[in-house]
Amino acid sequence: MVQACLVCSRVHNSSLSAQAAGADMDKPDKPSPSARKHVHLQERRGSNVSLVLDMSSLGSVEPIQPICTPRDITLKFLRTSSHVLRREELQQHAQSLTQLQEEFLKIPPNFVSPEELEIPGRASKDRYKTILPSMCHCIPLPHICPDPESRVCLRRARNQEEDSYINANYITGYAGRLREYIATQGPMLNTVTDFWEMVWQEEVPLIVMITKLQERKEKCVHYWPEKEGTYGPFTVRVQGLSECVEYVVRDLSIQLEGECRQVKHILFPSWPDQQTPESAKPLLHLVSKVEEALQAAASPGPIVVHCSAGIGRTGCFIATRIGCQQLKDKGEVDILGIVCRLRIDRGGMIQTSEQYQFLHHTLALYASQLPEAGGH
Repeated sequence: MVQACLVCSRVHNSSLSAQAAGADMDKPDKPSPSARKHVHLQERRGSNVSLVLDMSSLGSVEPIQPICTPRDITLKFLRTSSHVLRREELQQHAQSLTQLQEEFLKIPPNFVSPEELEIPGRASKDRYKTILPSMCHCIPLPHICPDPESRVCLRRARNQEEDSYINANYITGYAGRLREYIATQGPMLNTVTDFWEMVWQEEVPLIVMITKLQERKEKCVHYWPEKEGTYGPFTVRVQGLSECVEYVVRDLSIQLEGECRQVKHILFPSWPDQQTPESAKPLLHLVSKVEEALQAAASPGPIVVHCSAGIGRTGCFIATRIGCQQLKDKGEVDILGIVCRLRIDRGGMIQTSEQYQFLHHTLALYASQLPEAGGH
């Protein structure tokens, strides 16, 4: 069991708590634990599984509180924690809100303190002061982890350390696939060029944006053009646009000198500010659309996923896709293990117990739709 609030000189709880409250935390002005509502699952007639999941009664969500824990204890918990759920167990576990909350609160956030990232000029490129890119702490063994650094660094024509900085992390995907995703914050005015440089450097085929530009305050700048735009040395053009109720898909081209690449951009604005979605279905539709887009992609690079801070809704999407892959492949899912692994790569992924509950409900809905014979 991880002991919270042990002596740790590198992390300042009061500062982290104050800053975390503003960072894509979906937090109400005056949170009240007693005001939480329970989720009521609506069962379709004639079915023995919950196919329609009403998430509206989750209400507002609260930010996780940073836990001051020695690094070795944190990493041991994140690397070893597991709770494998077979499909029938998942249906029951998803309804145990108190148990889910208790399970979630035991997971150390693994936030990085500002003192750990002594990079000149870094602070001006962070949307939130305490939501910082993690640094992988594994042993650099070539056959296991060829690159012990999970933080994305910009390499092209850079001579200064501050020029290489971007608030982004490589995220390990299903079955230990290294660098399958990049989780990052919503671009700021002074980081748009860096964002497109990262897309180019990593040969990104797909960008998933899970936020509106404005949600009472700015969450992300408009970093793509209406038709054509220039961002540093890159020219970005919109070559196609399709809209549906749940998301907007743009076919983009990004050009650097004589080379041109295709990138698909999916905007998913239907995750409401300060809440979890009313239904799990749109998120599963997004996962399905991403699978479709990847099948047609020419580049093998990582998927860029971002919301505002790059850990809450971003973490939910990545965890959902990994969980769906696990359920389809094995007929079981380890949601606790998935979230812990995400937090090794980027601190704070899945920010609230309500998001953790929503993740369970989403995967329970997905599992209920799989064939009965093991999900293959």
